Amino acid sequence: MNAQMIIRRPLNSEKGTALNEKFNVYLFEVLRTANKLEIKMAVEKLFGVKVTAVRTVNTRGKFVRRGLQNGQKRNHKKAYVTLKEGEKIALFEGV
Repeated sequence: MNAQMIIRRPLNSEKGTALNEKFNVYLFEVLRTANKLEIKMAVEKLFGVKVTAVRTVNTRGKFVRRGLQNGQKRNHKKAYVTLKEGEKIALFEGV
């Protein structure tokens, strides 16, 4: 599978920034069918870093209401990627 298909987008949030500063952990939205090994190989290939651990969470979409219309945001999968000590991803620097 293609690395760009597995890693959908980086997630920049307050929680993600705190994890990044304290534990060198980065958050990504990933393909729902991707497993931890595929995520690890994709991050190493795309960003040229060494990954030590990957944790994943399947997140259900929130229910929303706009006027009289009810709906639901899409479900997605998040990956918490821990990098080797001293490694950084430049995409997240300066955010």
